[in-house]
Amino acid sequence: MTEVLGSALSIVILYSLLIVEGLVVAGCLRLAFRRPAVGDAWFRKVEAALSGLARRRRLSVAAVGLLALAGRAALMPLLPMREPLITDEFSYLLAADTFAHGRVANPTHPMWVHFETMHVNHKPTYVSMYPPAQGMVLAAGKALFGHPWWGVWLSAGLMCSAICWMLQGWFPPTWALLGGLLAVARLGLFGYWMNSYWGGAVAATGGALALGALPRLLRHPRARDAVLMGCGLAVMAASRPYEGLLLGLPLAAALAHEFIMQRRRPLRLSLTQVVLPLVVTLAGTAAALMYYNWRSTGDALRLPYQINRQTYVRAKYFPWDPVNATPIYRHQSLRDYYVTWQYQRAEAAGSAAGFVRNALTNAGFFWLFYLGPALTLPLVMLPRVLRDRRMRFLLAAAAVCAVGLLLNLWFLAHYAAAGTCLLYAILIQCLRHLRCARGENRQRGPALARVVPVACVAMLGVRLAAQPVAKFLALDHPATWFNTTAGNLERAGIRDRLLALGGRHLVIVRYRPEHVWFTEWVANEADIDRAPVVWAQDMGEMGNAELLRYFRDRRHWLVDADAKPAQLLPYPEASTVER
Repeated sequence: MTEVLGSALSIVILYSLLIVEGLVVAGCLRLAFRRPAVGDAWFRKVEAALSGLARRRRLSVAAVGLLALAGRAALMPLLPMREPLITDEFSYLLAADTFAHGRVANPTHPMWVHFETMHVNHKPTYVSMYPPAQGMVLAAGKALFGHPWWGVWLSAGLMCSAICWMLQGWFPPTWALLGGLLAVARLGLFGYWMNSYWGGAVAATGGALALGALPRLLRHPRARDAVLMGCGLAVMAASRPYEGLLLGLPLAAALAHEFIMQRRRPLRLSLTQVVLPLVVTLAGTAAALMYYNWRSTGDALRLPYQINRQTYVRAKYFPWDPVNATPIYRHQSLRDYYVTWQYQRAEAAGSAAGFVRNALTNAGFFWLFYLGPALTLPLVMLPRVLRDRRMRFLLAAAAVCAVGLLLNLWFLAHYAAAGTCLLYAILIQCLRHLRCARGENRQRGPALARVVPVACVAMLGVRLAAQPVAKFLALDHPATWFNTTAGNLERAGIRDRLLALGGRHLVIVRYRPEHVWFTEWVANEADIDRAPVVWAQDMGEMGNAELLRYFRDRRHWLVDADAKPAQLLPYPEASTVER
């Protein structure tokens, strides 16, 4: 009984903000039903001010992005830049460092077996396995402001602006502004898209540009909007290509139906104003990505991602994938990740029942990040939206994206980033129907619709107040504004300590049997030989000998990464150095 109560208490503490959000929504709903006129005059003044801003479309788009940027900048004293922690983050940072050096890929290091880590290729070249867009954004942040995180910051602000711009193409400007502000509250401040190096905002921006261009092209074809759609598709192809394809297919079908099947406009106009700019933009993107693949893998049609899967991955990603033969793992941390965790989870999802359980789990993660109690409320009007003829395309596109995501056995919130614009479009239309729900009192509909922004603003205040105890909350990657961890501070502290000593260093990382795979310490810069600190896997006394000889001009260190705290010691039998 004591264990059950302890587990229940742990869950309550862990998900306390989610519980608070549910209580806030419930309290606001109760007030909206019982006293719908409360605050009506004040709300009308705020809505009138926002309507005035919304009518200036360009200004409102800029204001949304600037609000996200200024709001996150104001949080810096409470929420400083995160140190990388997750293996994916180190991979993206490698891409950023590669681009910052003016290279697409790096040559294979002669000692590469000592530097193997998750999500990084060492043959035929030393590169991140991921598409280039996120790395380019991080490289831009480093070039402009001296740190890669500022690229994340800029991309999140652009995402919020792009969502507002997209919604302007589908809805009245006031509702588009509201959608942009909701994106700032839910995605642009506390979520991991803003506070880590994983990405999400880049693909979401691409999706918003592509979807926002569609209604503009259908109403009045212009080359500018065709180029914007092409740029959106290009960004998705260079960040989340599979999910971008899921959104791109409905867009292509809509354009084909309008300009080929319907032919409401002269064919020449369609070709010059839509097809030609779109084809030129996409052809340029394809050429650039093929060049990137060629420099990274030696084959223009082979992605670094495919090389990584062939080299390290045994697990299925889709139900129809074949199970690869067990690769050669030279380090236990890689085996723990690819076999003990990833392969076993994929096998559990292999049966029909397992697939359903896995899909439900993924749907739960989607709900935690994108909706929560506050944004679930508008979905009570989804049955009415489903009958709305103006929403048919958006709903069909959302269905295609949802099916495609469910077929993937793996899910994190940024996997669905390209379709974020679809979700916000559906939510805004649900809110519009909710506001028109009169019932017994003509003020009840507006009061119910106001619950959503009020709850979101209230939760921002709650989240700020909870920052001192944020380490007890759920991690930010299942939930949009929960705890953004400070990252691997121990690794960062040892790095800074060695940099303060001056000179160049080789750090051999030793793990204990209880090591948790996602806290991988071995991650290096693009130019390993010139890096002031080089991190390497411990391969035993005999295995390490060749590495020590190669880096004989460096100080040699050993890190016990799983000690509490992590310990930095001179490497045994090396020359005496300062601890």
